[in-house]
Amino acid sequence: MRLLVVGHGRMGQLVEKLAPEHGFEVAAIAEVHTPIPVALEAAGPVDVAIEFSLPEAVPKNVAALAARHINVVIGTTGWQEHETALRSLVDRAGIGVLASANFSIGMNIFRFLVEQASRTFMTTDVGAWIHEAHHAAKMDAPSGTARLLFDAMRLAGYGRSIDVSSTRAGHIPGTHVVGFDGPAETVTLTHTVRDRAVFAHGALEAAKWLNGRRGWFSMRDMINIS
Repeated sequence: MRLLVVGHGRMGQLVEKLAPEHGFEVAAIAEVHTPIPVALEAAGPVDVAIEFSLPEAVPKNVAALAARHINVVIGTTGWQEHETALRSLVDRAGIGVLASANFSIGMNIFRFLVEQASRTFMTTDVGAWIHEAHHAAKMDAPSGTARLLFDAMRLAGYGRSIDVSSTRAGHIPGTHVVGFDGPAETVTLTHTVRDRAVFAHGALEAAKWLNGRRGWFSMRDMINIS
């Protein structure tokens, strides 16, 4: 399969490096400030794009890819205010999109466990919190994954206040802690990333899974967690 890499920062470079391991040929790279039509001029056929750019670039990038009927995996976070409009655009264009704040298989299983804990604790005198830590260069706080976990807890029925906090320091790839504290005990669930390559591997597997599909999907669809 031929791949367009959109954004060439840390994650884009990892996607480019690891693409052959997943059966992809990198057809072209669109730098953050390179319009997608320009990047595609000499690329030849492209089957799918993986987008790790900037939040403000996501709407125009998805529109440009939809206009060319190219499926896209979105790994950028911080653009969700545009999701309703993008879902409509994707539906009209008849392409496939898999969007996720986190492509780690482990994190998506972790999310499932957090949902189960939230459902169990929702009727008891238990308070909850989410804390996430990332490298100093990460722009959005709280992280997209922390917001994903927050939404998962709410959808599971946990209606009490959820304290959310962030740390930005050094080179931390990513740590998320979800805690539940009751009158006599505390439960903490932790997911720690040691190598951000796990996100690139997950995004490439998502791009492979998306081949031939139409619609808007998440990692939950891909790994079939019910």
